[in-house]
Amino acid sequence: MNVPIYQLDAFTDRRFSGNPAAVMVLDEYADDDALQMIAAENNLAETAFLVADGADYRLRWFTPTVEVPLCGHATLASAAVVMERLAPQRRQVVFHSASGPLSVERTDTGYVMNFPARPSEPVSPPSALVDALGVCPLEVAADQFNYLALLESADQVRRLEPDQAAVVKLDRAGLIVTAPGYADYDFVSRYFAPAKGIPEDPVTGGAHCALAPYWAKRLNKTAFRAFQASRRGGTILCRLVGNRVELEGNCVFYLEGRAEI
Repeated sequence: MNVPIYQLDAFTDRRFSGNPAAVMVLDEYADDDALQMIAAENNLAETAFLVADGADYRLRWFTPTVEVPLCGHATLASAAVVMERLAPQRRQVVFHSASGPLSVERTDTGYVMNFPARPSEPVSPPSALVDALGVCPLEVAADQFNYLALLESADQVRRLEPDQAAVVKLDRAGLIVTAPGYADYDFVSRYFAPAKGIPEDPVTGGAHCALAPYWAKRLNKTAFRAFQASRRGGTILCRLVGNRVELEGNCVFYLEGRAEI
């Protein structure tokens, strides 16, 4: 097959920041092994595979090593491909995914995605998590996908150098680290998921599905301006709406071409 491929930087308005994602447009899905090999070849945090389904699209996401049930930045990139390249007249698209239907609306400044919230519950800090971080968090929460560790300050989050070999042994696929924000940011975060082939994800939509309800309880508000403090960095506007989370951001196209697969 010879198929279109796009690479975009998501959750940013300038190239070489935010989170890069590949988006590939297929007539039909290849078998899972082939999709996984393609994602490994692209070697980005996620490759999104799009297949048209009437007016909507089916959407799957693969890291270089596994398929994942939800990916924010590659959904944002997919929406930009649909509404800026495949159908520029469109202002809204629905993606059917392992996490259910995900709607994305184009605005004058970017895109707003509607995702399921991932509320977490407080847990006793596992000793393995404390050892992996190298610092003792103020508190720890967990959902079925990730641990969430609260640190004292944004500076502590930025300086953190977790033991990746220890993180991969945790009984959750990923580790969110967060702290109160600074300037006009309500909170900051970083996300580590070596078990999924991503030592550190630059800007993570799925993590903010947990961060929004977590900080809603702490700050008694439902709208947030958040910053993911990875080396590339990125800003996400978050709104908790019932049992859903709206994530708003922008994308920049970096590469457009075709792939032989």
